[in-house]
Amino acid sequence: MNDQNALELKLDAFAAPERREALQALAALPLPAPPPVENVNLHFHSFFSYNAAGWSPSHIAWAAHRAGLYAAGLCDFDVLDGLEEFLQAGELLGLRCTVNLETRVYLKEYAEAEITSPGEPGVTYIMGAGFAHLPAAGTEQAAGLADYRARAQARNLDLVARINPHVPAIALEYERDVLPLTPQGAPTERHIVKAYLNRSQAVYGTPERVAAFWAEILGKPAADVQAMLGTPKMEEAVRSRLVKRGGLGYVQPSVDTFPPADDFIAWVTACGAIPMITWLDGTTDGEKDGRALLECLCAKGARALNIIPDRNWNLADADARAVKVANLRAIVAAADDLGLPINIGTEMNRDGLPFVDDLSGPVLREFKESFLRGAQILVGHSILLRYAGVSYTTSEEPLPARNAFFASVGALPPLTAPVAAKLRALGPEKALTAIHDAAARGSWQA
Repeated sequence: MNDQNALELKLDAFAAPERREALQALAALPLPAPPPVENVNLHFHSFFSYNAAGWSPSHIAWAAHRAGLYAAGLCDFDVLDGLEEFLQAGELLGLRCTVNLETRVYLKEYAEAEITSPGEPGVTYIMGAGFAHLPAAGTEQAAGLADYRARAQARNLDLVARINPHVPAIALEYERDVLPLTPQGAPTERHIVKAYLNRSQAVYGTPERVAAFWAEILGKPAADVQAMLGTPKMEEAVRSRLVKRGGLGYVQPSVDTFPPADDFIAWVTACGAIPMITWLDGTTDGEKDGRALLECLCAKGARALNIIPDRNWNLADADARAVKVANLRAIVAAADDLGLPINIGTEMNRDGLPFVDDLSGPVLREFKESFLRGAQILVGHSILLRYAGVSYTTSEEPLPARNAFFASVGALPPLTAPVAAKLRALGPEKALTAIHDAAARGSWQA
């Protein structure tokens, strides 16, 4: 194993100092500069929530840098644990960066309609985009962040308590079996599924016995289950049987299961970040009139839209593909008309998802301009909020001028550690002037 490979393995250590030292050593290696590409992924989940490859924020930043991405964004569920690590990694590597947070909320106006959480009327995924700092201790914003983490933990504990009676031979102890799978105590349902699979291996030992156990739970022939062991297909089958709709541990969410959309939007805004709508694929009742959904959430304070492009075109069935591409075209047009910056990415929270979308490909090149402009606006917001205290959501400029200015900041060469240090030393007011000047000339260098 060469030095680069050994250091890349250390990027996923649970100990933050080890990750930091590995990234610094990698940055110092005499590697050829990666060829830049106009692709972006602003929706990477890390191991602080769930990344299928177990990647840390540092590993994501390094992989994005080596792939020459135009911009990269961290997005974890219910936590901002990777915020400083990711933004500092971006400065070290010269990578345009943003940090987002994703959760689920209840949207009362769509109480009777499925939106982005299939089979769960009124429930939708939602995001905050461009967090620039962790909320200060003792503030309402910090209390809100702690509440999202606590709510997720409570849902996890309830889920395990519902599943355990159905699988007593591999019943989990949360602190023993689930929490050690995470670096900072914020597991997701995917960690719970992995814990049940790990527990079955510990209890039954051989592939034959493990397969026999799961065959009964899944209602599949043991030979078929054994062939799936250790594959993404096995994890998805167990997840479906244990935690998804109709599964052994599933309960239909109520109005009280998730916080109201209004509360989340208010919290994101109070943090200076951008409340962001999420889009599935336009096939649910709540998304059939995509513009109406955007307008409903914009009226509450949402100011951006997140799309996972891959699920909107990369399908084998030609008819389904045609429908979803048409839906994608319509929602991008609606977002552009409303002036909403668009955030895109691939999530990487299950095996098989692409590392990045190809914006020069036969389908997505149609939307490349909108997607790149959205990335520039969101990166520009992150820089302005972090160093000048200026948020996209509170800017008083008319929307076209606001989008043009924030995009011009995001289009600057990637922020580096020396430039970031200078901006920090200037203080917010002078930093804002410096950023204005840099955007006007298209360079950080005077």
